[in-house]
Amino acid sequence: MKKLFLILGIGLFSVTAINAQETEMQKIEPTPDNSWFKLGLTAGLPVGDAKDVASFNAGLDVRAQYMVTPNLALGIASGYNHYFAKDDFDDFGMIPLAAYLRYYFTPSGIFIGGDVGYGFLTNVDDNQGGLYFSPQIGYHNHDWNIYGYYQHSNTDNDFKLQSVGLGVTYNIRFK
Repeated sequence: MKKLFLILGIGLFSVTAINAQETEMQKIEPTPDNSWFKLGLTAGLPVGDAKDVASFNAGLDVRAQYMVTPNLALGIASGYNHYFAKDDFDDFGMIPLAAYLRYYFTPSGIFIGGDVGYGFLTNVDDNQGGLYFSPQIGYHNHDWNIYGYYQHSNTDNDFKLQSVGLGVTYNIRFK
């Protein structure tokens, strides 16, 4: 699985590098057309170790995005993911704090991307969190992003917090 993500990451950066070489690089100033906030919701199903303790997760997705080129976006991502526990466990949550990268193939259409950072756990004894990553693929237009995701956090005590799901965000543009 790690090799797959490495290959996807190298491929994404290679496409970006080739695109950057083909066009004249200019400094892009932040404007309402290239910088905005994204606010949305996620819903997913726990997998791996997480499916043993939780049955469902739902969350809030908050992002700030800057378009480096017309196709490549960099940003920061956070939010909150609430895991609804099974009978013998307590509900818990994760607050991701991550950098993200997205590649938009066209002004409206398919995109790929991912988050890398740290996932802080809430309401869990003896486990602070761990390395967090979340690859995504989705559809976007001027106002909305709809995407499928896989979230993975290698937390303390060898617990791997994983889920797959869907997310939707609305672009809040600067005026």
